[in-house]
Amino acid sequence: MSSGAFCTYQLLIEVAAPVTVSVGRFGCFEFPAGRYCYTGSARRAFEARIRRHLAAEKRLRWHIDYLLAAPGVRIVEVRRLTTPECEVNRQTPGDCPVPGFGASDCRADCGSHLKRLPVAARCAG
Repeated sequence: MSSGAFCTYQLLIEVAAPVTVSVGRFGCFEFPAGRYCYTGSARRAFEARIRRHLAAEKRLRWHIDYLLAAPGVRIVEVRRLTTPECEVNRQTPGDCPVPGFGASDCRADCGSHLKRLPVAARCAG
């Protein structure tokens, strides 16, 4: 299913201490300390999307922006993949801490595109 060009990315995120995050109109959520994996995609401006996620200063637009702006939360790794977003997300181990997070446009019924990883697990990529 790969076309050779990157279309999917995963952000390996570390939450250093438990944090409560208000995610715009989506609501307020508790994120326990640990590692999380966010799976996203971009059809255009792929590297610009990743740079935006890595930037400290940005307008909060997507669900993930709110989590990344919280104190003690940081991206520790970025993975670039050619496999479709939902397929990668389904292959990623872990629990969905917030149903619907990052999945507003998901047509594959993933439930969430953010997963809290088991202690020894890594993102699917």
